Amino acid sequence: MRSSSARGLQPNVLGTFDTIVMAIAGSAPAYSIAATTAVLVASVGLAGPAALLYCAIPMFGIVLAFSRLGRIDINAGASYSWVSRTLHPFLGFLSGWALVVSATIFMVAGSLPAGAMTLALFDPALAENAFLATAVGAAWFLAMLLVVLGGARLTVRAQVLMSGVELAILLLFIVAALLHNGAAAAFDWSWLGFSHFDGASGFASGALVATFYYWGWDVTSNLSEETRNSRRTAGLAALVGVGVVFLLFEAFTIAVNVILTAEDIKAGSANVLGVLGEAIWPGAGGKLLVVAVLLSTVATLETTLIQVTRSLFAMGRDHSMPAALGTVHRRWNTPWVAVAVVGAVALAMFVASTALGSVGEVLSAAVAAIGLQIAFYYGLAGIAAVVAYRKTLLASVRDFVLGGLWPLFGALFMLWIFFEALTELSWASIGIGIGGLAAGVVPMILYWRRGSSYYRPARLDASRALEAQESYANSASRHPDYADKSMATDF
Repeated sequence: MRSSSARGLQPNVLGTFDTIVMAIAGSAPAYSIAATTAVLVASVGLAGPAALLYCAIPMFGIVLAFSRLGRIDINAGASYSWVSRTLHPFLGFLSGWALVVSATIFMVAGSLPAGAMTLALFDPALAENAFLATAVGAAWFLAMLLVVLGGARLTVRAQVLMSGVELAILLLFIVAALLHNGAAAAFDWSWLGFSHFDGASGFASGALVATFYYWGWDVTSNLSEETRNSRRTAGLAALVGVGVVFLLFEAFTIAVNVILTAEDIKAGSANVLGVLGEAIWPGAGGKLLVVAVLLSTVATLETTLIQVTRSLFAMGRDHSMPAALGTVHRRWNTPWVAVAVVGAVALAMFVASTALGSVGEVLSAAVAAIGLQIAFYYGLAGIAAVVAYRKTLLASVRDFVLGGLWPLFGALFMLWIFFEALTELSWASIGIGIGGLAAGVVPMILYWRRGSSYYRPARLDASRALEAQESYANSASRHPDYADKSMATDF
């Protein structure tokens, strides 16, 4: 196999529409609803719509932070690079490590519903068989691993097809839910208020689960080196993607509250959308929503694989992890060593997951653990954006709100739920979440002592970066031949 560690990722592969599709697929609306609704209901009961609403507001602040940081530093590592260059390299490494660990855990949490849903198409009783669900889920995972290995073009073509069919099915069932006659509970506006939360800690646990719902849109930043005009495109796609999935999450969570009882939700577990579909449209409805979840799960497995492999690629390129991870295949332009490593680790975790119990138990522990890690690196990125743009925040009201106040609010919210949720989570979730983060200290110290240049970063300052971009744009307009030959990324 021919490869070269000197090669970079292939630039200009993805356009604006492609990147929006990736953002929506990254948040995986059907999968998130199917895998997480039972966990959310167990945490906050009827307050699920409120948890999603109040988590969306600070989440948009984090989207703004990623968007603004992506304008001044195009890097496949995203927050791994940004946090390092604004706060501290140690925090930057742990930020990247949190994404790597959470994404790797997700290979199990994401593949199990795919396996369970596949089995449910043939026999619903098989869906709760952890061993069979794991085996079928592993097969789906391997298929997506090969697609990601094949390159960004192949990946986005698959995403457009899968996400298009998924969204069409979800929209059909939103209309069908509005026309549905039966109701387990009448809609109440209090579901969007604070009255159903069990104090601040109960709100934090619900918000932590809601964070997992939204997670994945930031794949647009990890794909920035492969995107046309990514300084603008990655942030715009993330904003559109989060807006779309927020509306879908709210619509389906309210539909679940209205149509299904708490017992139905608990019994459905990871197959709750199948149960909802059967209630709305007996016979065909459950099967159709199962298909939507399968497509969504497969799609988000792809985007998550992209996130973790691009992050590891950036770490290998910086020599903050083994340099082999920065190796790019000559033909496919993908970090094939990183793909192979993630595949091997995830398959080992599939085997280990069979000892944890049912599909529902595995998902519950994994979702909470991943939520901790997501809140950690999102919070750091929000603070990094404020620090990077600190000299421009008073230039206008718009800069102050969109560049400072909102990202800072998002960051503080994420870090608050991180610490507040620790008092509510099980020891298994805390062990997976915090233990996974702590494990990153070992490679961090090792490569710091080896003298990696990553730990001596050029400081990221938005005012200087924007001035340099303006100067380059003026130079390019005077010398178009030079502009055509310029690199599409910062590398």
